[in-house]
Amino acid sequence: MGGWTGKLLRVNLTTGTHSVEAIPAEWMREYIGGRGLAARYLYEEMDPTADPLGPDNKLIFATGPLTGTPVPCGARYMVVTKGALTNAITTSNSGGHWGPELKFAGYDLLILEGQAPRPSYLFIYNDRVEIRDAAAYWGKGVFETEDGLRHELGIPGLRVSCIGPAGENLVKFACIMNDKHRAAGRSGVGTVMGSKNLKAIAVRGTGGVEIADPAAFMKAVWEMRAEMQDNPGRKSFTELGTAATIDLTNAFGGLPTRNFQQGQFEHAEDLNGNAVRDTRMVSNKACFACTIACGRVCRLGEHADKYLVNMHPRNWKIAGEGPEYEAAWALGADTGVGDLDAVLKANWLCNDLGMDPISMGSTLASAMELYETGVIGDADVETPLTFGSAEALVRMCEATAYREGFGTELAEGAKRMGEKFKHPEVFMGSKGQEFPAYDPRGFQGMGVAYATCNRGGCHLRAWTPGPESSDMDPHTPEGKSEWVVPEQNRTTSHDNTGVCLFVAGAGGPMEKIAPCVAAATGQPYTMDEVLKIGERTWNLERLWNLRAGLTKADDSLPKRLLKEPFAEGPSKGVTVQLDVMLPIYYESRGWDPEGVPTPEKLTELGLASL
Repeated sequence: MGGWTGKLLRVNLTTGTHSVEAIPAEWMREYIGGRGLAARYLYEEMDPTADPLGPDNKLIFATGPLTGTPVPCGARYMVVTKGALTNAITTSNSGGHWGPELKFAGYDLLILEGQAPRPSYLFIYNDRVEIRDAAAYWGKGVFETEDGLRHELGIPGLRVSCIGPAGENLVKFACIMNDKHRAAGRSGVGTVMGSKNLKAIAVRGTGGVEIADPAAFMKAVWEMRAEMQDNPGRKSFTELGTAATIDLTNAFGGLPTRNFQQGQFEHAEDLNGNAVRDTRMVSNKACFACTIACGRVCRLGEHADKYLVNMHPRNWKIAGEGPEYEAAWALGADTGVGDLDAVLKANWLCNDLGMDPISMGSTLASAMELYETGVIGDADVETPLTFGSAEALVRMCEATAYREGFGTELAEGAKRMGEKFKHPEVFMGSKGQEFPAYDPRGFQGMGVAYATCNRGGCHLRAWTPGPESSDMDPHTPEGKSEWVVPEQNRTTSHDNTGVCLFVAGAGGPMEKIAPCVAAATGQPYTMDEVLKIGERTWNLERLWNLRAGLTKADDSLPKRLLKEPFAEGPSKGVTVQLDVMLPIYYESRGWDPEGVPTPEKLTELGLASL
């Protein structure tokens, strides 16, 4: 068998037992791996109406057949579960080195069931599997937890995936962190892990990844590497990181500012890729097998004493990774904070405490709007929540992770917080998940992409600003739904393979990846078949959400985007025409007018019998 190990590790945290199972060969062929294979298990084994924080929710870690191989950026793994933030299926992706290590230990998937009776961590060393006491690590941050487990176990090459205090305290947007700064970041996957009393998963594997056709595989790998070598997209990622995107979105009036009240930020140049590179960056950082190295290692230096929220050692930290584009936006423009040092410190706090910086910044921005409009006052908060307050940004990150003071409200996410204070309109998101850094009034296609995403508002399923800023009119709905549908299928295919999505913009499109999958697995996959599997996966996730109780009404956008145009800027006068785009999207998907896959579409995709 090539690419796949063909095995999964199932751990029941309630009983403390585990088993190794063979994965059906048919499922591997039909879903390739990663996100698709995990979604199939979740569909078959779990009641979608179950409490996401109860013992019946399953937490699945899934690699793809190219995870742990020399394919450029073959480092990714998926976390698939019912999201604590959204109550929908969530498929969160992370890089680093942990995913390949799970593969080297001999497993394509890890399925966690039940709830541990006490704080625990899982230790995996090839076929040695133990649930151990984690009392010494409970309450500690991500960095201290990883260092502590490495020291305790003393195994060279050990890789750790863990939660921070945010996950322990069931902050609804807690992450699962690995390699300290890499994150399965969205929808509250860390919250689910915390609900299971599982602090960490420490993995060491001494195996490799078998390749079915080594000659064809290496030929495809070298062709892909050669294509990426001089690609302008790859060079931009390497030189400026993802924060270079700030310039694009700001220029088109699509950089959400002060909780989506404006589309441009006056301090954008203080947070962009050039500012990070020229003033704070020390070096690049790459994941396993990465030929891009988009990660930023930064240092505060002379600015290290700014924003010490207390005397905890984490606040003495003067170096770390990031911020990437999404964090720079959420913790910066969306909260009105233009101070790069505050954004850096808040980002590091999110990493160490184990929180999604997108939802953290967006929820804080919603609270700042409530504060500035008088809905909440000084009696409700420990520090004034004014837009642009660097002190409030840094302080509230820590308060949220520990559910201190008003941090308890922020910990529930913007949707629940807005509803509690009777102003649901401040929530900028879809299906309960806060939007990332693209205002659909600046890039119309992001409106239908956000509304229809199975895991809630997300940019990683169909990123439209690139084509909308070059090949389309970004302010009209024409052609957007027809573009989003195949793009969602393509990105889903990426998540199935175990390859980073960034290679698509760096000279390694799916046309280059599909031959690698075929040679690795020994299956005669064509490009069309790989994309069809992406479509199958997307529809399976849709079926899961429908069983969970989601409907067409959840394919929605906030009133602000639909009815309130900007008064100035490049996107002046534009609102999102979702009512035009959504029916076209459904038709392009082969779904009925209510957003339900038709029997004909399910038969075409081999899903009719489910």
